[in-house]
Amino acid sequence: MDKKELFSNIIDKIKALSESSHDRGFVLQAVCRLLKNNLPGCDWVGFYLVDDATKRELVLGPYAGEPTEHIRIPFGKGICGQAAEVRQTFIIDDVSKETNYLSCSAKVRSEIVVPIFKAGRLVGELDIDSHTPGAFTDEDDRFLKEICGAVSHLL
Repeated sequence: MDKKELFSNIIDKIKALSESSHDRGFVLQAVCRLLKNNLPGCDWVGFYLVDDATKRELVLGPYAGEPTEHIRIPFGKGICGQAAEVRQTFIIDDVSKETNYLSCSAKVRSEIVVPIFKAGRLVGELDIDSHTPGAFTDEDDRFLKEICGAVSHLL
């Protein structure tokens, strides 16, 4: 199966899942497992949600992979915080070259962070780490944005 077909199959499963259940935690956890288990080079997948109280901090939501100490991330700090601050996807080919990187694991080599919007407002992010350098492309960004759109109504 080529990458385009893989992406299409995963998106179909996620759309069906997000339309069949309004249990946010269940759906987001299922998305994390589905991505971690099916995307090549995907070693950690998690959602960070904007804290409704502060509006300037991300709170760790459902994830699949090793535990992380980064439960709360202020906007602007680390790759996730930077992506939240500027509301743009970050694709990092080599995290060791980033001065503002928050290390979750010494094994992580690359990362992609995709903001999630609902009615034009930032509500969270999808964060994926890989133990492989340069694991993520613009094609992955487009695919993950579609996933974020499919689950945004739950946030």
